[in-house]
Amino acid sequence: MQRQLISSGSPFEAEIGYSRAVAQGDWVFVSGTTGFDYATMTIAEDIESQTEQCLKNIESALLQADASLKDVVRVNYVLPNGSEFPKCWPVLRKYFGEVRPAAMMICAALLDPRMKIEIEVTAMKLQRAHHGSTNSRL
Repeated sequence: MQRQLISSGSPFEAEIGYSRAVAQGDWVFVSGTTGFDYATMTIAEDIESQTEQCLKNIESALLQADASLKDVVRVNYVLPNGSEFPKCWPVLRKYFGEVRPAAMMICAALLDPRMKIEIEVTAMKLQRAHHGSTNSRL
């Protein structure tokens, strides 16, 4: 079973010694992901925008592992200020409303005071139909 290490290009990965995601077999483990736009290394001020960017960053990592947000089975949310969590719900519903993974929200300080949310997911790749299959017997 081959192990695939996925990077977002964030300088934190090399500095700390971790991968944005690790794919092993059908499983994909995405590290805690913040709302930084890694292309510009900027972060929005509001939690709603940060939540949206977190999920875009997670989606990018999952796509590199041949998975998608539809494959997410577990999600953990970490917020320094738990009272802000309801502001995230419309964004979370947009991405996970149909998927409905098992979830948990934790209140804890984050590394950078600008960070308002960090999201970690675990995905299991769905068995996708193979096109051109010869298994068409009647």
